[in-house]
Amino acid sequence: MSNKLKIGISIGDVNGIGLEVIIKTLSNPAILNYCTPIVYGHTKVSSFHRKANSLGDFSFNVISHANQAQAKRANMINCWEEDVKIELGQVTATGGKYALLSLERATADLVSGDIDALVTAPINKHNIQSETFAFPGHTEYLQEKSGSKDVLMFLISENLRVGVVTGHIPIKDVPSSITKEKIVNKLKLINESLKKDFWIEKPKIAVLGLNPHASDNGLLGTEEAEIITPAIQEAFDKGIICFGPYPADGFFGNGSYKQFDAVLAMYHDQGLIPFKTLAFHNGVNYTAGLNFVRTSPDHGTGYDIAGKDLADPTSFTEALFSAIHIVKNRREQEEMLKNQLRTGGKVVETQFDIKDDAS
Repeated sequence: MSNKLKIGISIGDVNGIGLEVIIKTLSNPAILNYCTPIVYGHTKVSSFHRKANSLGDFSFNVISHANQAQAKRANMINCWEEDVKIELGQVTATGGKYALLSLERATADLVSGDIDALVTAPINKHNIQSETFAFPGHTEYLQEKSGSKDVLMFLISENLRVGVVTGHIPIKDVPSSITKEKIVNKLKLINESLKKDFWIEKPKIAVLGLNPHASDNGLLGTEEAEIITPAIQEAFDKGIICFGPYPADGFFGNGSYKQFDAVLAMYHDQGLIPFKTLAFHNGVNYTAGLNFVRTSPDHGTGYDIAGKDLADPTSFTEALFSAIHIVKNRREQEEMLKNQLRTGGKVVETQFDIKDDAS
């Protein structure tokens, strides 16, 4: 039991559904067979959500440091002392303040190695802004904390994985933000993640066009011919098995995504709309390219259903299991590489399905 991974969990906006899906997930005792969860928040706030959603007599084991976590309990680190005014379903400065306190404490433990991975419940990207958080979202914040040069917003599910070239930027800025270098870098991140995090030996990646019908041979734009196609060719020449650019509508409409291990979309909604349509309840947002593992559910704060016992915890549960599997895959690969260096042997890579043990 002591060898189980410690998975940190930040609670997100206290006025949203974060703690509801966290408690619903951790109420299943089978979770403790796979990890030792450590939630960063406060027991009074969690009790408020438990009562508001009629979630029974669930309780946390309160600790002051991650090394005190009990393997047979869901653990809670109280990240503040004062009482918090909770206004379910409301966007308030309080919601952002305590979401940030939770995230900062959890991230500090993640960077220091006191926890093995982080699962983040949804934040509101507006009310969390402060002197210490001036980022479009979790992804950019964690990129800075990890010191990673580049990261990838990677939406993953059992049958579909979608990355994006541009993330949280206005749609009007997308065309000017897409460069050959950026596309090649994102393809490299996807390729490396599929091999290291998901154990797919020879990943096959589809690349979407930017314009309708992938520009229809230049009739509807030039980005495909001038930027995207050359980027695909450069990545292919570097050993990345990638094809495209494909028209986004037909690609998802006719099921072509099933023939690939991952898809690279040009911008946020181009990738996330089809992903959430096909995998809304079990999709996971994974940040590839970090030197640590972070996942989150693929939904937002759910203000409209907060406190009504209506939030589906499936995506959060999948995010928790995905974090566990990715950490284990990374560590096993590292161990194999060490053995290879010691013995001069060859690493044998195996295709791994993230869902094998997550059900």
